[in-house]
Amino acid sequence: MSEQPQQLRVAVVVGSTREGRFAPVVTRWIKSHVDQRDDMSVDVVDLAETPLPTVFPAFGQPPAPGTEEALAEVSPRLAAADAFVFVTPEYNHSFPASLKNAIDWHNEQWHAKPIGFVSYGGISGGLRAVEQLRLVMAELHATTIRNTVSLHNAWGLFDEEYAMKDAQSDAAAKTMLDQLAWWGQALRDARNARPYAA
Repeated sequence: MSEQPQQLRVAVVVGSTREGRFAPVVTRWIKSHVDQRDDMSVDVVDLAETPLPTVFPAFGQPPAPGTEEALAEVSPRLAAADAFVFVTPEYNHSFPASLKNAIDWHNEQWHAKPIGFVSYGGISGGLRAVEQLRLVMAELHATTIRNTVSLHNAWGLFDEEYAMKDAQSDAAAKTMLDQLAWWGQALRDARNARPYAA
């Protein structure tokens, strides 16, 4: 009898920090999909709850006082993750500065790990944010999942209890997570067999 693989540790990174944001609704929904799976565990990294500094140290210099403490709330959780889901809106045809800031504070935490995307917004559903994130994460040696979850006119997809009304969105979430699981397991096995060389 074959041994069951260890659960994938999935970090759901919540990119929006705007007041009144819709991100918690979308995050609860995608987290519920992860929670239903036997092959994944989830850690929600909410950048509004774990703010990171926006001033970086000069190259080769230590971070400013307080920076290491702020990073300690985020960096170990990203390092421990086998895979990621980015939850992001679209701001001005791109993704939030808060998400880019969190990405830029880290490097090897992203290496040889897969990233799935859940984007939301108006008519575009956040797709332009995702396309730009693919370029950024390729530079950081991450693998992005082909199938995305894009919530067009997201505010109308949930009922008054914030439950998803759209079966197609639920199906898209399952497909994306199935692909994330495949890549997550494959890349974890590869990293365990041979450390990734950036």
